[in-house]
Amino acid sequence: MSSQRMRIRDLIPHLDLGHFKPGPLNSLTDVPGVKVHTQESHNEKGTINTGVTCITPRDDWYHKACYASVFGFNGCGELTGSHWINESGMLHSPICITGSFNIGAAYQGIQQYTIKSVGEAGPASHYDVLPVVAETYDGYLNDVTQFPIKTEDVVRGLESVSTERVREGNVGGGTGMMCHHFKGGTGSSSRLVESVDATGQPKTYTIAALVQANYGRKQHLRIGGVPVGKHLISAAADEVARDEARKDGSIIVVIATDAPLHPTQLQRIAKRATVGLARVGGHGFNSSGDIFLAFSTANEVPLRPEDGSSQQARVYTPEALSDFSIDGLFEAASDATEESIYNALCMAETTVGFEEHRVEALPLEKVKAILEKHL
Repeated sequence: MSSQRMRIRDLIPHLDLGHFKPGPLNSLTDVPGVKVHTQESHNEKGTINTGVTCITPRDDWYHKACYASVFGFNGCGELTGSHWINESGMLHSPICITGSFNIGAAYQGIQQYTIKSVGEAGPASHYDVLPVVAETYDGYLNDVTQFPIKTEDVVRGLESVSTERVREGNVGGGTGMMCHHFKGGTGSSSRLVESVDATGQPKTYTIAALVQANYGRKQHLRIGGVPVGKHLISAAADEVARDEARKDGSIIVVIATDAPLHPTQLQRIAKRATVGLARVGGHGFNSSGDIFLAFSTANEVPLRPEDGSSQQARVYTPEALSDFSIDGLFEAASDATEESIYNALCMAETTVGFEEHRVEALPLEKVKAILEKHL
């Protein structure tokens, strides 16, 4: 087998990734209306390795909010705008995922993009978006003191979002990230869940995940239940000690669906990302920022009354799935998160970065041999 990078389904076609089928792209963009763009920043010296991932939940996210919720498995990280999501149950902002030192540029970039794209004249107070920006730390491979991501990069990224399959590995906000002490980064996956709509007619819902994986120890890595990390790590005591001593990182998971779910149900969906993370070997250590955001595009929640009035009570009737039929979405969210992490690892490439730090890519040939022996 060549050293070409490939997704986990191409590497191990018979790997059990759950019984729900993936969407056509097996990507976050399988959810209708969701668009993504990834971009990277590098320099000739190789000391800059960072980027930003831009997500829009729908084209008119400014006037028509999505129901959403956030779950923090471990909170050593940042997700701006999360207080308002928890307060209101609504997402009405693009989502940017990037490195820790790029939060400010991403936040301001969303604001600038809003002013530029909404196109409504008025005072500055009119643009009342609270940007949603998540981060993981890329300072091992990236010289964070240079602040290479600028607001115009974020604006350009948001203007370039598309429904194409999300690029994976060393791309977007995942450019400088590590996962289980191998090169990590961006990964995505989707699932199709058969259900029925409000009239009792058959309906297929899509649920998908995108991860920025920057967490974990090598010895804890598991694929399909097989302790791959322990097979890959040297038995030498000093290597095991180094593995245990290195600071654990973080993971951001964004889950999108077109199933009609209200905010409480979406918090429950966000929690299921923990199941997928745990299967791969994530423990949510003290210094890890494991933050999960889930949103639904099914309901278009009106934000601004046409007459500008906020005093008169108005009725809005959303649609919501019965809790008795939500188990399939729970399972699919877990499976999609798990596969997204595998894809981030399998697609990422060896990187030499800041201060000549070198992070090896997951050795796919060895992984394939291990899994074929144990599965």
